[in-house]
Amino acid sequence: MTRLLTVENLRVQFDKLRAVDDVSLTLRGGDLLGLIGPNGAGKTTLLRAIAGLQPLARGVAKLLDEPIEPGAGPVLRQLGFTPDTPPVYEELTVRKFLRFIAMGYDLTESETNERIDFWLEKVWLTEKADQKIKQLSRGMRQRVGIARTLLPNPALVLLDEPAAGLDPAGRVQFRQLLCNLRDQGKGIIISSHILADMSEYCTHIGIMAHGQMIQYGTVAEVSEAGNGQRCRYTIRLAHPVTRIRELLSEINGVSHIEEDNGRVILEFDSQPDAAAQLLKQLIKLELPIASFAPNAPGLEEAYLRSGIKQVD
Repeated sequence: MTRLLTVENLRVQFDKLRAVDDVSLTLRGGDLLGLIGPNGAGKTTLLRAIAGLQPLARGVAKLLDEPIEPGAGPVLRQLGFTPDTPPVYEELTVRKFLRFIAMGYDLTESETNERIDFWLEKVWLTEKADQKIKQLSRGMRQRVGIARTLLPNPALVLLDEPAAGLDPAGRVQFRQLLCNLRDQGKGIIISSHILADMSEYCTHIGIMAHGQMIQYGTVAEVSEAGNGQRCRYTIRLAHPVTRIRELLSEINGVSHIEEDNGRVILEFDSQPDAAAQLLKQLIKLELPIASFAPNAPGLEEAYLRSGIKQVD
């Protein structure tokens, strides 16, 4: 697919703070990059920088080989950005707001009507088209913001926490929308904290911390990263056990013990023979084990192995 986005050594500086620290990445048509990381990791600042809304200390972001910067009209028309709280005119109806946006892109009357109807259907807002935006829930406002972003049919779509406020059914619908956009050949970058969803629709994952991209690759590459000689095990007890941490710490090779009301997670050798020996020692301690299993490789496991403790 066509290379859409190139980010080279991009840095954003606020006084002495490097909010984005020399990040580089490439996005092709059909790529869907998910950004994950704790609050303050630099995800939102990176999206704003790529969108041309944040001044750069160094580096460059190019869309279709053209620099993204204020005033670069033809390039910016190919880029759509939805912030975590999309700006809207609350007194306008959904349809009138989208018509106002369409005027800024010089769309014809027929193009405007066709696209508004199309995207209202895609974001499940057709029945709310003539309702004032101020009367909508937060989740519905998120959908209006996404429709506004997609209205001019951009090649690159940037979405910052777009699933915030969506109910479970809305999240399923949103996943379907993202998959459709990805299959159309658009490049997409999405910031989200719902890791289980991201593994379903993303092609690539970037884990950010302290402004840096500490891991970047395909979903499979990131999920398997660091999944070598050791892995995490989840043990469920029939009932909580006092001094469980002390008991487990006495087992040679056990580390990173977490306990929460009868659910224990620990790190140990990943080999099957070692797992069998671990289970044997747990039984020897006469622990009320209801279940015992190694955690399957995945984005959540990759995130936890990266050493970052908080997902926003």
